[in-house]
Amino acid sequence: MQFASVRIITGDVDRLVGFYEGLTGLTADRPAPVFATLATSTGSTLAIGHTSTAPFGDHTPQPGGGAAIIEFLVDDVEEAFVRARELGAEPVLEPTTMPWGNRSAIVRDPDGTLVNLFRRPTS
Repeated sequence: MQFASVRIITGDVDRLVGFYEGLTGLTADRPAPVFATLATSTGSTLAIGHTSTAPFGDHTPQPGGGAAIIEFLVDDVEEAFVRARELGAEPVLEPTTMPWGNRSAIVRDPDGTLVNLFRRPTS
């Protein structure tokens, strides 16, 4: 088995793609107007799909469901936090050093999904 991606479900693909392109500096691949992927150089993929891409009846995910946290390893937590806020993210946790040593800031993307921008401790 091979892990493929994490998909965020949204009612506004263009808005969320714009947010994550601006945050990551990546350009999304848009094979269809209702779907996009942002692939990193390390092989991680963030997929963004319209609600119509997940028609699972009572189990259809709802935008901003809050059951997941998208995490990005960044070089500069403070800079990433400022950029996220400029892109419309709601601040949840100002940049802080966590008890386990990570420097971390948490925001909500335009749909309300939590996004952790973190840096591991330097030795």
